[in-house]
Amino acid sequence: MRVITGIARGTRLKSFEGDNVRPTTDKVKEAIFSSIHFVVEGSKVLDLFAGTGQLGIEALSRGANGAFFIDNSKDSIKLVEQNLNLSKLKDSKIKIINEDSILFLKTNTEKFDFVFVDPPYRKGIILQVLKNIENSLNDNAYIFCEHEKELELPEKIGNLNLQKTYKYGKIYVSLYRYFCLESDEI
Repeated sequence: MRVITGIARGTRLKSFEGDNVRPTTDKVKEAIFSSIHFVVEGSKVLDLFAGTGQLGIEALSRGANGAFFIDNSKDSIKLVEQNLNLSKLKDSKIKIINEDSILFLKTNTEKFDFVFVDPPYRKGIILQVLKNIENSLNDNAYIFCEHEKELELPEKIGNLNLQKTYKYGKIYVSLYRYFCLESDEI
């Protein structure tokens, strides 16, 4: 697992070992960032269920202006810290928070341009996130949800609109956009 491009390009990131771990593959990460590479610079990123922090770190490497990493696992939080140090991207615009992601969304007052959602599969967590995320979004925000093939997500939840679902073998990534004003243009 490595940073693909930007100022930390080529940095090898630490990961967990074992069968219970499912880090985003480089192929999926590259596809996600290829779709947004012109709009990442200067953005604020939320990496929910951060795990290793690789998605938020990739965004920072590509010019994001700040990032929040949220995970309820203390081991994940330590790993995010280590990976930020390895990539030399840690600064005051970065927050690492050891908290349940849904609880974070319910109390958060920050606004984000990009959100990466990669929770444990088959637990219905993505729908909980989507129902609680609007107050944490800037207008035109992107929400990338990595999930199992079997999960069917709704076309619309509040002001979130499903734009596309990308398929990478057994991994699916659904992209939602947030428009705080109703718009015909999506």
